[in-house]
Amino acid sequence: MIPALPGRVELEPGRLIEAGPATLSTGGAVSNVGRALHTLGLPVRLVGMVGDDPFGRIVRDLLGELGEDLAVRRGEPTSYTVVVSMDRTDRMFLHAPGCNDVFGADDIPEAAFEGVSLMHFGYPPLMARMYADEGRELEALLRRAKERVPIVALDLSLPDPQAPSGQADWPAILARCLPHVDVFLPSVDELMFCLDRPTFEALQGASLGHLPPAMVERLADKALALGPKAVGIKVGERGFLLKTAMGAETLGRGWGGACLWHPCYQVEVAGTTGSGDATVAGLLFGLAQGMGPLEACRAAVAVGAHGVEAPDAVSGIRPWDETIARIDSGWLSLGVSLPPEWKPFETGFTKRVAPGNL
Repeated sequence: MIPALPGRVELEPGRLIEAGPATLSTGGAVSNVGRALHTLGLPVRLVGMVGDDPFGRIVRDLLGELGEDLAVRRGEPTSYTVVVSMDRTDRMFLHAPGCNDVFGADDIPEAAFEGVSLMHFGYPPLMARMYADEGRELEALLRRAKERVPIVALDLSLPDPQAPSGQADWPAILARCLPHVDVFLPSVDELMFCLDRPTFEALQGASLGHLPPAMVERLADKALALGPKAVGIKVGERGFLLKTAMGAETLGRGWGGACLWHPCYQVEVAGTTGSGDATVAGLLFGLAQGMGPLEACRAAVAVGAHGVEAPDAVSGIRPWDETIARIDSGWLSLGVSLPPEWKPFETGFTKRVAPGNL
């Protein structure tokens, strides 16, 4: 639920703030990434869980035929989120995990893997079974997926430091799980929380999207050392960093040993809800279409840019033919300041990439 707020407001106890109409939309990795890929032109299968309650019925109604594979868990509430999105500030979330807390590896039926070339799993910090016991349930799910699907992708959400998810041992969880992941796609703040908690806490309140590029790259290196073939980091309005291992050639020609930074495209921002998921969808679309790393990064930031042109997470996404036409028309990027070792390359920047990889 995304209430329309009158510009930037101060949230104070006891105050009534008059709001406009609320946008009602599905959200989260299943809906946002899945529906974006569907709009881009890929056939998708959405697998998740809702409760047998009014919110669950609304979710299934909003998703239509795409929601046919959603399991209904009786006696558990449907997850919901209230998104507080104001002008000139990052959005805030009031989130209830609901039945997502009881979702486990056995809730993905075997038939769901049939004919699938790529599986994307999102938001284990919002799913209690996934981060409990040092992530053994998440490891089981990813191991099972990797045995059946050529490409497995994983995204995070930011744990609440005061909640059980914020007390989980995320370095141990990721060390256990990332060897079964091909493409790891966190945001810069999520990755810093999980792999460099002291620095995250020291910088609390600062815009982590404006970290020095070397710090973002070091985070990517830490994640790569845990076993995935590629790490893509969403860096807010500064764009998207992709870094891959030499073994990433299994993802496609030219994917081994890439290090790319692609700035965001210029748009009029209506809302940033789901922008990270839209960016993930663009990259996964590029992978599924056999694009090289630069083309896939370009697709990632383009789909992410379309996503922020609407207040909700999915209505701004456009089919791929419209997206590529806008790119080819000379869509301008936002400026991004990078150190001299990053060399301009077409619409992005590259660093230490083996000859011929792009």
